Amino acid sequence: MRLRFALACAGVTALLSALVVTGLYLTVRQSLEYRNGLITPRYINVQGGRGFYRFDDYYEVARDRVMQVRSVYERDTLANVRTIGALAALAAAGAAFAGGWRAAGWVLRPLTAVTENARRVAQNHDLTERIAYEGPHDELKELTDTYDTMLGRLARSFDGQRRFVANASHELRTPLTINRTLVDVAVRRPDATDDVKRLGESLLLVNARHERLIDGLLALAEGEQAVLDRRPFDLTDVAEHVLDLAADEAADREVTIHRLLDSAPTTGEAVLVERLVQNLVENAIRHNHPKGEVWVTTRQRAERVELVVANTGLQVPSYEIETIFEPFRRLHGDRLRSDRGSGLGLSIVRVISEAHRGTVVARPRDEGGLTITVELPSEP
Repeated sequence: MRLRFALACAGVTALLSALVVTGLYLTVRQSLEYRNGLITPRYINVQGGRGFYRFDDYYEVARDRVMQVRSVYERDTLANVRTIGALAALAAAGAAFAGGWRAAGWVLRPLTAVTENARRVAQNHDLTERIAYEGPHDELKELTDTYDTMLGRLARSFDGQRRFVANASHELRTPLTINRTLVDVAVRRPDATDDVKRLGESLLLVNARHERLIDGLLALAEGEQAVLDRRPFDLTDVAEHVLDLAADEAADREVTIHRLLDSAPTTGEAVLVERLVQNLVENAIRHNHPKGEVWVTTRQRAERVELVVANTGLQVPSYEIETIFEPFRRLHGDRLRSDRGSGLGLSIVRVISEAHRGTVVARPRDEGGLTITVELPSEP
């Protein structure tokens, strides 16, 4: 905006200067035009009292000389007007550009401060902060007040949404816990029939699926909150802990896990990042086939650290890659099997990575399965 304003000032000044120089040029040319009474008089007096009338030989010689002198003066004067006028117009345009640049900087200085405050609020992911611009009641003040009002409405909306999800999840968890206890007691009774036991096992599976769904909703609500308490930790330690916990499930499903863990220091909420790694590893194990393999890699590249989880499994179409990060979306129409999760795993991964100013990318493997890469900021 500052550059455009300076260029506009220079352009307007150059245009006005060109009009002035053109007017001056036309005026000077008009002043130097041939004048019959001045250049061709009826009688010429010379020093010594001698004179010549028109059409006399000496008269014509003098008149021709005057015409030559006038032509030279006219040509040189108009050339000077063009040259000096063009240089003056360029100098005026340059001065207008410099003046416009300084004036725009002075005018836009409050806007620069507002932009810095807005950038700080956006980077902190804290909707409780405000720009709080203190200045005259002008257009800029109106804009910042509108922005602060919008932030307040967004903050209330997000807080209400998170509270609703947290409260609903908490209220739903209690009856599910009671249901699991009652079903477990009924199944373990000595007089329980085989039909009751089979029904109880089915109910326990459904109950477990609902519990995972509620846990996923809670994690999703927590992951959307700003990560304000950033503490340094090593992503490798988190990955090793998650892989140790997942070793039994991988053995039950006959899935081999390969660890390629290098140091990857970062900052953030280690508990949330642990949930991120856990979801990726669980997906890689559960969406696999017997005798399948999983590769988990952590490494550091320049100013970023990477977590790469790759697994074998069914072929994944490339057009379904983006949909797997949406809540309750599953591949291959798998919406009923409770052992595959609730469909929130990768949604939680994306939310947590974005809360840590990171990114997550999924790519299908040619041999089947997925390769999911999470990048987080590095902490030296």
